[in-house]
Parts: sequence; C-alpha cells; structure tokens
Amino acid sequence: MSNLSAPHFHDEAAAYAFVEARVWPNGAVCPHCGGTDRNRLMGGKSTRIGTYKCYDCRKPFTVKVGTIFEASKVGMTVWLQAIYLMASSKKGISTHQLHRTLGVALRTAWFMSHRIREAMREGSLDVFGSGGGIVEADETFIGNDRTIKPKGQKKGRGYHHKHKVLALVDRSSRRARTMVVDSLGAADLAPILRENIAKEARLMTDEASYYTKVGREFASHDIVRHGQGEYGRGEIGTNTIEGFFSIFKRGMKGVYQHCGKKHLHRYAAEFEFRYNHRVANGFNDLARADQLLTGFKGKRLMYRDSLAA
Repeated sequence: MSNLSAPHFHDEAAAYAFVEARVWPNGAVCPHCGGTDRNRLMGGKSTRIGTYKCYDCRKPFTVKVGTIFEASKVGMTVWLQAIYLMASSKKGISTHQLHRTLGVALRTAWFMSHRIREAMREGSLDVFGSGGGIVEADETFIGNDRTIKPKGQKKGRGYHHKHKVLALVDRSSRRARTMVVDSLGAADLAPILRENIAKEARLMTDEASYYTKVGREFASHDIVRHGQGEYGRGEIGTNTIEGFFSIFKRGMKGVYQHCGKKHLHRYAAEFEFRYNHRVANGFNDLARADQLLTGFKGKRLMYRDSLAA
C-alpha cells in the first residue's frame, strides 16, 4: 500500500486529527490564553473543520493558529501531502513539481515550500563533539552573490563572488549543522566553531588556513591535504561532510538551480533536516515527515518574506 493512501492525506477531518495529535498530545490548548480545561470542538454545518472554542477567553481557534499553517486557505490534506513530498525527496522537490503534483497555484506552491523549510530549521543549541567525539568542518561555495557581483557583471574565476556555506558533522551523532556565512576569514569562522564545537572534541578539516589557529583550542586538530591528493588517513578525513555536501549541491544545482542569498539558509536547513533524520538515524520517509510536524509551531512566515530577492 502506498504511503500516500493514508486517510490523513485525503480526508480533511482525519488530517486535522492527525496534526492535533502531534501538536496537542494532551488535548487542545487555546493559543490565545493557554487554557486547556474548557476547550470544546464546535459543531454545526457552517463551522469549519477543526474549530474549537475556548470558554475561558471565549475565542475560537484551530490547530493552525501559531504555526506555519496560519491564515492559509490551502486544505490540511494538501499541506500534509506537501510535507511528505518535501520530507521524502532526498534532493528536494521543485516549486513547479509541487505546483503540478498538488494542483495549487505556482506562487502557492512557492509559499508552502518556504513555510515547510522554515519548520525544518531546528535551531538546536547542543554542541558537537561532546565527550571527545570527532567533528568534521568544511565549507562549500554555490551560486552567485549579487551583493558582490551584481547582475550583468562577469562572474570571473574563484569563489569570492559565490555564496558560502559552512557545515559541521558530528560523527558520533551522525548529525550535520549548516550556516550561511559572509566571509571565510579566520576571525569570522573562529567564533562559530567555538560556539558549536565542544572543547574536548577532535576537529578534522582540510588544509584551509582559517582553521589553523582556532583548531588549537580543541583536543586535537587533524588535517587532510587535498592539494597533495590526500583524502584520508585511517579515521582522519573529511569524507563524511563531503558526502553531505554532495547531496546538498546536487539538489541545489539539479533541482532548485537558483537561490537568492536571503533564502539560502532555508534551503540549507532543508538538506540538514533530511540528513539528520535519514534512515541511518532511524527515520524512514513517514517518520521524517512526522518529525517535521513537531517543528512548525511559532514559525509562521509571511508571503512578502518568501518572495524572491
């Protein structure tokens, strides 16, 4: 049986019940006053599906309030289908594909995809490499930063004009963390590494000079010299993080093709989310989509903020 044959993908009432079970595991919570004891599901032919009334503050509400679904006229079944498609597509799914598959307007598909990416942003504050684990750090370059090379100017060689993405991978937890940075100078990267990597961690990077000084602040700093054709010495290497970047760049170049700088952090979060919740970490497609639903509270994105730069 297809995963998409589940009732919550086709029946609006079942879709609301599915979302409510994840947002309100202990019963409905009023988003206006926080009340839990006097919330009642409203009935009647003119009442929208999933509407509750709080008899403390006397206001109606649904599970959409305060989430990425708020003020959206798109059906909950369509939202859940979009979430599943984005969560299960290893290299992403384009706005045009969502538009054709879901039967919604192109700009609606664009807006939905950005709201879902916003929900994928985890914002975890835990440090990598706790207990002396290995952390790989590397950077990649993608696209064309219009703030450096405006449209019409020749791009030229090198990476100065490209968007810069720094990533970390904790080998123990098999999780990645990405950050869009403006500069790859040692003074800019050092605070990021200090904030995200434990002092007792073993840092592994390539021979880039901006890791040299800050690398001394960790338990050890091992380097692989790609310029000399070296890609690993036993457990020393950066092949794990390069594997993460290979999926990220195939998706960005092959599926999305273009991304403005103002949105790159969301696209990076999308690939980070799927990587952190992959099969190797115990998540299949359904479990990954289910996990995504736990991250959409308090992350409403306005349409004007989702417009291309």
